[in-house]
Amino acid sequence: MIYTKDAIAAFERRYRANFINSLGGFKSLVLIGTNNSDGSENLATFSSLFHLGADPALCGIILRPATPFSSTLDNILEQQCYTINHVSPAFVQQAHQCSAKYPKGVSEFEQVGLTPEYLENIPAPFVRESTLKFACNFVQQTAIELNGTTLVIGQITTVLVPDTYVKEDGYIDIEEAGSVTTSGLDSYHTTTRIERLPYAKP
Repeated sequence: MIYTKDAIAAFERRYRANFINSLGGFKSLVLIGTNNSDGSENLATFSSLFHLGADPALCGIILRPATPFSSTLDNILEQQCYTINHVSPAFVQQAHQCSAKYPKGVSEFEQVGLTPEYLENIPAPFVRESTLKFACNFVQQTAIELNGTTLVIGQITTVLVPDTYVKEDGYIDIEEAGSVTTSGLDSYHTTTRIERLPYAKP
């Protein structure tokens, strides 16, 4: 089949969302933990995390247009801090449930049975059940006018990872850590490494 722009535009809304979300292939699956000054905790499912640079250590996420249910961006801007938590097979169903539209002020941690964990000097909650997680300080936001989404850039400040997963050259073995990946809107996967290759040179 060959699908033209007009054909894709004519798809039923949910069918089009599944089709386009699957097209890009496998994506990172993370839970972003935030809270506000009142102590209300929020945990949201994201598949838009991307590496932006290592010096300084930066990463980006794309947030969908704000709704009456969304708290992540508001909390990030208020607290200037958030956590990013990898998902393991043991709690993938809870992670998926965090994408539900709970009202503001309702803690996804409580609703899905995951445990908030705090470190000194980091106001945002980590997911205790997550094997690999890190904290970011808010650096910059950019509105994307094309579709009403927002790019948020954060600087990585603290990384929590068991020593056994960090190799001699600094490579973090996320497969060994059990990190789950996602495709489309609702499909979750474990991975099998083919091989690690040396740095490519001409």
